Amino acid sequence: MEKFEILKSTAVPLPIENIDTDQIIPARFLKAVDRNGFGENLFRDWRYDQEGKQKMDFVLNSTVLNGKILVAGANFGCGSSREHAAWALVDYGFKVIVSSYFADIFKSNALNNGLLPVTVSKSYLAEVFQTIGENPNTKFEVDLESQTFVNIKKEATFSFEIDPYKKMCLLNAYDDIDFLISQKEEIEKFEERDCKVVSVK
Repeated sequence: MEKFEILKSTAVPLPIENIDTDQIIPARFLKAVDRNGFGENLFRDWRYDQEGKQKMDFVLNSTVLNGKILVAGANFGCGSSREHAAWALVDYGFKVIVSSYFADIFKSNALNNGLLPVTVSKSYLAEVFQTIGENPNTKFEVDLESQTFVNIKKEATFSFEIDPYKKMCLLNAYDDIDFLISQKEEIEKFEERDCKVVSVK
């Protein structure tokens, strides 16, 4: 993972509710165990027809809409618990997903893979969609340290919640193992202080 720094980017709007993990990455593409390459098949059945040609009316095939932020409808990531959905979004290039509600398991998988799910209110989400519709080149700012998502054009800021541990991991590019390694000195001090072996005669 990369350290999550302040992100300023345009956004891709996908105003569809209940997008499940099979729509994000269809089951037939789950054979690989390596995380790379999944972005090619992100939203595969929405992006391409049966002959493999791009559907030009789908947002990811747009020549106008692009960016590292995906803005989606409520209940994003529902369905099966496949981690590959987060892999596909990250491999495609998204760093932030914005919605008014995320499925719990998807949210956890996203955070574990360096993808930040930002939960906003329904009214704020609607305003973001409106802003993109008015000007696809509008940039948004995501500041994880301050936990804010900013609609720069509207000068509207939303403060989002995030688990403190996951926030720390994203800011430092840690997975769970990296975090334990970072605590090596503290762990050793704890062992010396509290985990002395008592011999039994």
